[in-house]
Amino acid sequence: MNRPRLVRYAASAAILAAFVFLVEHWIGWARLLRPWLSVPPAAVGAAALLFAGSYVLRALRVFDYFRDEMRGAFALCLKLALTHNLLNHLLPMRAGELGFPLLMSRWFGIGGVRSVSVLLWFRLLDAHTLAGFAIAAWFWPAALPWFALPLFLRRKPGAARGFASRFLRGKLLAVAHQALDSWPQSQAAFLRAWTWTLLNWGVKIGVFAWVLRLFAEVPAAAAVTAAVLGDATSVLPIHGIAGAGTYEAGVVAGLTLTAAVSPRTALAAAVNLHLFVLGTVFASGIVALLIPRRG
Repeated sequence: MNRPRLVRYAASAAILAAFVFLVEHWIGWARLLRPWLSVPPAAVGAAALLFAGSYVLRALRVFDYFRDEMRGAFALCLKLALTHNLLNHLLPMRAGELGFPLLMSRWFGIGGVRSVSVLLWFRLLDAHTLAGFAIAAWFWPAALPWFALPLFLRRKPGAARGFASRFLRGKLLAVAHQALDSWPQSQAAFLRAWTWTLLNWGVKIGVFAWVLRLFAEVPAAAAVTAAVLGDATSVLPIHGIAGAGTYEAGVVAGLTLTAAVSPRTALAAAVNLHLFVLGTVFASGIVALLIPRRG
């Protein structure tokens, strides 16, 4: 392991250790976990099933986009999506994203340039949708032009290619064109990918906001904002192992900035939401192991 990577892993471990100590010192883990005893098991079970359903929607987005290569292999596509998601939560600094092109190549024979390009396209859709939900939570009229933005950009398909041709040459230009060729080439493909994205994040953020409100009395808009900011921390250059510490910081920021809730209450709700997320992620990882690579 090279030195920069070792430093990043050490920083992630340090964030995790500091976070565990801070929670124990400020609230106490026993006190923080006690509300789980009063949360209705049916509500937790329903939330977990809905959250797991968002993974199925994410897999459907990949399956639909690579419909020719994955025809008749949705179970394997689901295994890929669940494994990729688990790696993203376990490995720091988005290192888990590397699992997507590696598994796409190993299980479906899809080249790295194409799979990485499509993953980038998906991440752009994800970021746009997340921001849109945060805007809609507080002033939905402003979300209308925001959600219409991709449709406007779609009307100028040659803009990105022209930009690449202007600044790149030789091999880099060839790779850029190959990457752009992997993006949606038709309006129908674009709309299908965007629809799967909206459905996936709609379910996911809705569940997160619901779980937050099980642990803190906050308005729905504040819970949605906190859920969005918590998930957005995954793009930070450095974060704790499994997102511990940085994920909670995003949720706490969302709650304290948008609702009359104390930082201590916000932190307790954020930690319990994160435990719910990690529990569901690890359970889905076990499911991924049980799915055979060949039907």
